[in-house]
Amino acid sequence: MKLPLNDTIFDIITRVVQRENVQAFVIGGFVRDILLHRPSNDIDIMVLGKGINIAKKVAVELNMGNQITVFKNFGTAMLQYNHWQLEFVGARKESYSRYSRKPIVESGTLKDDQSRRDFTINAMAISLNTDDYGVLLDPFNGLDDLKKEIIRTPLEPDKTFSDDPLRMMRAIRFATQLNFTIHTRTFEAIKRNKDRIKIVSAERISDELNKMMKAEKPSIGYKLLNKSGLLEIIFPELFRLKGVEKKLNIGHKDNFYHSLKVLDNIAKVTDNLWLRWAALLHDIGKSATKQFKDNVGWTFYNHDFVGSKMIYGIFRKMRLPMNDKMKYVQKLVRLHMRPITLVDTIVTDSAVRRLLFDAGNEIEDLMLLAEADITSKNKIKVKKYLDNFRKVREKLKQIEEKDRIRNFQPPISGDEIIQTFGLKPSKIIGEIKVKIKDAILDGIIENSYSAAYKYMLKIGKEKGLNPKIKAD
Repeated sequence: MKLPLNDTIFDIITRVVQRENVQAFVIGGFVRDILLHRPSNDIDIMVLGKGINIAKKVAVELNMGNQITVFKNFGTAMLQYNHWQLEFVGARKESYSRYSRKPIVESGTLKDDQSRRDFTINAMAISLNTDDYGVLLDPFNGLDDLKKEIIRTPLEPDKTFSDDPLRMMRAIRFATQLNFTIHTRTFEAIKRNKDRIKIVSAERISDELNKMMKAEKPSIGYKLLNKSGLLEIIFPELFRLKGVEKKLNIGHKDNFYHSLKVLDNIAKVTDNLWLRWAALLHDIGKSATKQFKDNVGWTFYNHDFVGSKMIYGIFRKMRLPMNDKMKYVQKLVRLHMRPITLVDTIVTDSAVRRLLFDAGNEIEDLMLLAEADITSKNKIKVKKYLDNFRKVREKLKQIEEKDRIRNFQPPISGDEIIQTFGLKPSKIIGEIKVKIKDAILDGIIENSYSAAYKYMLKIGKEKGLNPKIKAD
């Protein structure tokens, strides 16, 4: 079978390897994606010889000079040409220690290199050699597995996963991205080798999770992680949401599967990775706050607050970014109940102002999360909530246009309060600032300097303070 390689970069590589009397092949994910008609800009070129040497000569042919990145320890070189990211590597075979996923690498044949690949669909190669240019080389029937939509290891799966346990995560990630099924023998091997995942770094695991989170339906991956036994090891906080407990014949929903439904809902409307994380983690505090109370049933009081506090520890342990991304997820988890509370009550201007003030620039993302959180099977109930959310959105727009509350800073600063009343730094300054802020949010005064200044003088008078500077 021949495949079309329509870019001049492949002709150039062919010309170089012919001149150097070596063989080269396109291998791995690029081949898979050509056959699946998926866009791909990353090309792996495997050379029967020294990949770095060929990369340098290709760069010369492209008039790229020194625009090449060499990784001598790994025997690889990378270059960027037009929209292509090319990586050159020599064919190799690998062997592993029981206690590390870092292989001992030796030069190898084409078959050796294909044998070390994780899955049959990633072990296919296309020749770049003159005598069989474009021919598909598929010793493990990867093309057949693509047609059957199966993830399967080229060699014995227990050895594959024991040697490099990250491949278990990759199997589940590919199944999620491609909506493929993991072959029975392959999946059973994941279950048997699940404890080997403990030797893999948190960074590598999180990288696979992030790729999985970007899929069209991320829940596929989390259900497979759960079924395989990996979830309890790599993400115990999420695992603890599983299950339905009953008392006095009263149960609660399974918060694990509810969280996955919310994740899938949010994935339909946004590619924002961190909003997807917020959706997955929005109820993470429920396992810690679950209680059964007579005449009330199951409660999860303050799970939003507790959950937001848990985000720091989860991100730190999983080596997710400890920066504004983490704070963003914390904020959405903390506030995720607020729009629902508005829907359940009469929507007052004051409540809307406070939501705008607390959510700031994240108000739109918060509303998307709140809407995704409606997972009832009762279509009438869902329609009612979504209709009410539309009313809340209209109210948010009206209040924001009128009062400019989003991310507003109180018009009167602490320094001005000190100067006006001749005070020293003390608790009373903060109390006055809070009263001014609350008066604006409650609609008692408008959001302007003059209104806030007059209100400050009024508060001061009530507290027995006399202005030391003349008011305008």
